[in-house]
Amino acid sequence: MKHHPVAWRAGVAATLLLWCGGVGAAADDLDEVLHLLAARRHGEVSFVEQQFLALLKHPVESSGELIYDAPNRLEKRTLEPRPESLVLADDVLTVRRGQRSRVLDLKSYPQLLPFVESIRATLAGDRGALERVFRLEYSGTLARWTLSLVPLDAKVAKNIAQVQIDGMRDDLIRIEIRSADGDRSLMTLRPHPSP
Repeated sequence: MKHHPVAWRAGVAATLLLWCGGVGAAADDLDEVLHLLAARRHGEVSFVEQQFLALLKHPVESSGELIYDAPNRLEKRTLEPRPESLVLADDVLTVRRGQRSRVLDLKSYPQLLPFVESIRATLAGDRGALERVFRLEYSGTLARWTLSLVPLDAKVAKNIAQVQIDGMRDDLIRIEIRSADGDRSLMTLRPHPSP
């Protein structure tokens, strides 16, 4: 069956318009998600984190709570299997285990910054900060979305292959970090119940 050139071109043009319209809608949804996230000034969630390591048969699991205060304070309190606290304020990370405390200036650890920035910039709704470090891929709708972050820097990509963040409106519900060596970490987040 022969296709009429004008009809064929019109069909291709319509398909491209629909596809481009879909891309535009996804970009609009991403902007809306980031806008909702930026509006949140404080958040507290419970987490369960599983680390899947090639050397181990079973994942290493920990649990606790995450606390976020805009624009750049993030605290991870691990309660199980043993207490630990990580506090990120600006570019300074304070690690506390028992009576021991260690302070790290993340500018001296550039390999950690992309991981930190993936979570902090997402929570802050800062698209510019995300795009400076990652190639963004967004899918889904405002009700249920996925943001995939792939490092732009080749040195960073040798350690972190991808960070995938799943959410619902302005709630992050899942963060998965895939290492270049095949290991991965999966953190599932649940909002604290209302009092």
